[in-house]
Amino acid sequence: MKRLLIALLLGFATATQAAPLKPVVELEEEVYSYTSADNGAGPLWCHGSTCLVRIGDRLFASGLETVPDAKPLNNCRWMLFERRKTGWERVWLDADGRTREPAPLAGFADGRLFISANPTLGSGTEPNGGPANPTIFQFQSKNPTTPPIPLPPQWQGKPKFREHSYRSFAADGRPGELILFNNIDYTHAEWTFRDRKGTWSAQGQLKWPMGISHDKPGPVRVCYPNVALLNRAVHFCGVSDIIEPNKEWREYKRQLTGKEWDYDFRRLFYTWTPDITRQPFAEWIEIASREKTCGWVSPGDLYAAPNGDVHIIWSERALDERLRAKFFPAERQTNSLRYALLRKGKILRRVTLSESTEDQGGIAGSAGRFHVMPDGRLLVVYYASGNGVSENRVLELLPDGTAGTPVALGLAHPFTQYFTATPRAGSAPSRTFDMLGQQAGTGTKMTYARVRF
Repeated sequence: MKRLLIALLLGFATATQAAPLKPVVELEEEVYSYTSADNGAGPLWCHGSTCLVRIGDRLFASGLETVPDAKPLNNCRWMLFERRKTGWERVWLDADGRTREPAPLAGFADGRLFISANPTLGSGTEPNGGPANPTIFQFQSKNPTTPPIPLPPQWQGKPKFREHSYRSFAADGRPGELILFNNIDYTHAEWTFRDRKGTWSAQGQLKWPMGISHDKPGPVRVCYPNVALLNRAVHFCGVSDIIEPNKEWREYKRQLTGKEWDYDFRRLFYTWTPDITRQPFAEWIEIASREKTCGWVSPGDLYAAPNGDVHIIWSERALDERLRAKFFPAERQTNSLRYALLRKGKILRRVTLSESTEDQGGIAGSAGRFHVMPDGRLLVVYYASGNGVSENRVLELLPDGTAGTPVALGLAHPFTQYFTATPRAGSAPSRTFDMLGQQAGTGTKMTYARVRF
């Protein structure tokens, strides 16, 4: 019995005091350069999904090219790249279609690769956008230069899609299933599910939460969500994105900016269903809010673990400093990276992973992303700034709910915003951490880094 107790204690110590992380940077290189399309989007605009997927030892990235001489809003087309022995090569260009937004990727363990596109149905200049036709294209990762197979999604009824899709694309890579969300104005998102048999077998609508405390109550559109699909459970976490709902603040912002509009990004919402084919989404849960001081919230990442736990990470800024003197002069500014653990729709734990305060300084954390190791260890990579620091760091979330000691990745140029090869898009857990995005000081280049833990 005594030996058993000692063994159990040693096992617990091992679980809560994991081996130190030792990141090794293996690559930092350019994938492509882009020209601003001046259409309100950009290569990282779909940051809730990903434009980077790893299938076995093959790595793919989608890119956005501005069409020469084309006018906004639909003045871009998507590209597909593969990382080969000699570097990144463009293997496909959507030469026929035009679009506004970047094209997220997803992959299956069997080698299939998917890209979500939203081509316009118009033929000329569309300064105000226009009707669009969401489409999925299927490639074979072993031969990505072969023309892709179009897989037109099936929807509930005949929704009217436009160039502002705010779409979310997620995969369960091992059984081979997909889900696609596409926003409709300010009321809801249409969704459609493609099962392992290749059938779009379930469709529906996700209605937005209601802003009942606003001056004019109405739906609170949720955008830039992180979406996960696992064993047909779907998890959806995004940020409020509506025109400033506070009349007094809206008028004051108009005086400052001269614009009639300013958007609210300060409430983080989550919903889920245990089976997208059988059960409706649960009531919305507000994970975080900076509503009282006109602050800011940005989704980071979501990981749905095999045991049913849901991990969520996000960034917060306490207040809009333009409004402080007039509306909340006693409030102090903070910038933080935060984490929550949920199970069956209930918040079990909240942790502040990194924070800077106006009075005491510190390190602000942003652009948080999860990385899952093959042994199940869960890491958080983020951009750390403040007190002379500007770098990407990694820490481990330990089983006892605490965070490990942050370690610098050691990149020559830190990523301030980036995609990863995430399980939410079908990539498998790995010791390799893949990043695609914008590094400080690299201008309009989309760059890639590979780090091994």
